Amino acid sequence: MSGRREFVCIRCPLGCNITVETENGGIKSITGNTCPRGADYVTKEMTDPRRTVTSLVRVRGGELPVVSVKTAGDIPKDKIADCIRALKGIELSAPVRIGDPVAENVCGTGVDIVAAANVGQA
Repeated sequence: MSGRREFVCIRCPLGCNITVETENGGIKSITGNTCPRGADYVTKEMTDPRRTVTSLVRVRGGELPVVSVKTAGDIPKDKIADCIRALKGIELSAPVRIGDPVAENVCGTGVDIVAAANVGQA
């Protein structure tokens, strides 16, 4: 099966419009990128799309009721909803510091979730 997909590259400020031609489930050609990063971006997006996830987690006894958290690396796009569900039941105790572990190996991805802000004790 053949097809065509359009992407706007997010790897640098140029925002190249990239076209990917596919054939028999594989990439036939990539055009429109002005640097190799664009080709790398669309190849990964076509074969293994990944994202960084950010969210909030409750903090008990903190000067703020929540702390922002994020994945320490990219996780598979199809695991995002599972990751958010896993965070729903987590409550940390103040104080919380940037980089503190929140959840290890979230949803079996091998990626940890860490605090992205400081929250002092109330």
